[in-house]
Formats: sequence, structure tokens, C-alpha cells
Amino acid sequence: MTVLHLADAREAADLAAFLSRLVHYDRAAAVRLQAHGTTLAVFGRPPSFEVLAIRTARLAKPYENGLEVTVDVTVSAGELLESVDESAATAAVPGAVTGPPWAGVLPPRGGWRQEPGLPAPDAVRAMVAAAVTEFRSRTEELAPERRTRAELDRVGREIWSRPIGDTGLPVRAAHAAQSLGFLRPVPPAAPSAAQQVPSGESPLALYSSGAWLRLRTPFGSVAVRRAGLGALDISVR
Repeated sequence: MTVLHLADAREAADLAAFLSRLVHYDRAAAVRLQAHGTTLAVFGRPPSFEVLAIRTARLAKPYENGLEVTVDVTVSAGELLESVDESAATAAVPGAVTGPPWAGVLPPRGGWRQEPGLPAPDAVRAMVAAAVTEFRSRTEELAPERRTRAELDRVGREIWSRPIGDTGLPVRAAHAAQSLGFLRPVPPAAPSAAQQVPSGESPLALYSSGAWLRLRTPFGSVAVRRAGLGALDISVR
């Protein structure tokens, strides 16, 4: 069995928290794992948000026997969560599953450039909170006979598709980041999170590569296609 050795207990706890949130939204959630050297990337797609969530973790070594080989497999998020041992900072990779369509369409590894215009973290969190309040208010005002799934979806699309400033990033991407715990403030003593942000850069940044936009936070990233996941210019890996 493949055993991933995470750098420390904090990395294991952060990975478990991410997997727990994915399973909360979808008990049958799958994740795609890619480990190269001492970096593990975990990709997931929480339903309804229409985004890809990416959580990276530092590895002490890729395998229990120390072999320098890569991992690229789609597995059950719930089974992976059950295998995480926070005290030992390890996770056993479950058996592969038939991946959902999104697992074959991932953002590119390189070619990212930073985009201007993203508001400060507090402003982004306030925008998400305002959108949540508006959605609740508008849906509660609907007459019972109009409170259908189609109507709720229509209101949701209108609100969550709005761009954040002039960036082109939809509010739903920030909402997903908030819901997955990526948008929380960085505590003073958070070495593992701080290491995901280059020195001197804002803890919140927006990048683009081809048709993809990526909201990077100290706790993970959310990627979204400008024209949706089904558009052209996909990266199949």
C-alpha cells in the first residue's frame, strides 16, 4: 500500500479538514492526487460551486519505502480521509476509483500570470457575505408556489455569476473558497499556510493561464474556467 508521509501533523490536519469539507458536500466525493517529489496536490470538485478546489501539502517523502516516484490517481475522498493519521502525519492512498469527468480536465501546471484588480481579503469576504444574505433574502421572499428548484437555481446563477470587481472571477469562486475554509484569515503562527504564499505577496491573489482563473489563498486555491469546464482549451492530464 502506498503511504504518503506528510511533513508534519499540521499538514495532515489541514488535509483532513479539506477532505472533511468535500465529503460534507458530497459523501461520494472523489479526489485526484498528484504527488511529485515532496509536494502533494489534491483536486476536488464540490457540487453546485462549479469550481475545482486544490489543496497542496508538503511531503516528507513520497512513499513509505522512500522511492522517488510520482503518484497520480483518483480515489474516494472519504476513504482517503479515514486513512489520515494526524499524529503520525501519514495518509494511506486508497484503491483507485473510476474518476468523474472533471478529474481528467485539470488546470495547467505552468504559465500562470498574476492578474490585477482583486480586492483585499476582507473586501472579498464581505462580498461573499453580502451575496449569501441577498440569496437568502430573495429566496425567502418568493411565494411558495414559485420556490422551485429551477427558480432557486436561477437566482443563484444571477448572484454567484457576478464578477468580483473587474477581474472576471465570479463570486461563486470566492464563495467556494470561503465554504472550503480557504478564505479564513491567516493566524500569526501558521507556518504551513505561510509557506504557500511567496514572500512579499498578498495572502490573496488571482492568476490566469489560458481559459483558467485561479484564486490563490494561503490555505488552498480555487480554479474556474472563464467559459465553464466544458469549453475548449482544456488541459487533459
